[in-house]
Amino acid sequence: MPLTGTGEIVTAAGTGRGVGAFNVIQLEHAQAIVAGAEAAGSPVVLQISENAVRYHGGLAPVGRAVLAVAAAAAVPTAVHLDHATSAELVREAVELGFSSVMFDASVLDYADNVRATAEVVAHCHAAGVWVEAELGEVGGKDGVHAPGARTDPAEAAAFVTATGVDALAVAVGTSHAMLTRDAALDFELISALREAVPVPLVLHGSSGVADEHLATAVRHGMTKINIATHLNQVFTTAVREVLAADERLVDTRRYLGAGRSAMAEEVTRLLGVLNTAPRGLSVSSL
Repeated sequence: MPLTGTGEIVTAAGTGRGVGAFNVIQLEHAQAIVAGAEAAGSPVVLQISENAVRYHGGLAPVGRAVLAVAAAAAVPTAVHLDHATSAELVREAVELGFSSVMFDASVLDYADNVRATAEVVAHCHAAGVWVEAELGEVGGKDGVHAPGARTDPAEAAAFVTATGVDALAVAVGTSHAMLTRDAALDFELISALREAVPVPLVLHGSSGVADEHLATAVRHGMTKINIATHLNQVFTTAVREVLAADERLVDTRRYLGAGRSAMAEEVTRLLGVLNTAPRGLSVSSL
């Protein structure tokens, strides 16, 4: 199946349905995410973060591998650059054929964030690439995802108008890299943002959100749901169990394969929580 646009998947989801966007580090991650999505019969977004790019020493090797996995998927699959702070990295992703990018200038003050994001949007839209951005807390160490940060609906609406972005990551109570699933979401704020902002909303830091609250967030207006750390936990737990059972094991396929299988099962389960079989975008229609 040809690579699907992130915007096509997110737009087709509409209101009240979530799109799973899961981060890739190793090839096994990409394979697990696609296998899980195929088992669920759901579209999915594969994400590569700037941190993962740094780990691999560059975007091209991991990017081309993930694009190949996505192109071979039996369900609509998009490839997305996550949390890019470099406009140069965004341009490289566009050239490689990514269907979307997330440009993160949230550490800048509002005016500089608008300027930098608008420049990225102009470049990406000229190439037909969908752009997600983030509206941050001025000077915040953790940017928009400091636990106490909240996005103002009026400012968010103005930001979208000024930049032309296609989706907006907002602060509603989550924080990145949480190892526990006890984040307290502000559902009233999510509803207010949904009313004020004319583009799909994105929930970052979703690993810290319990299943029932993920589903509630989607019902209140969140569409793209980013999950990374939770799936890494599932993968690593399975690897540890295999290695603990056989201290002589050296074949990496044995333990990485176990991690891949466990992660695929969890992706399938999470996609069920998010209800990501959107109206108008079925597996058979693409």
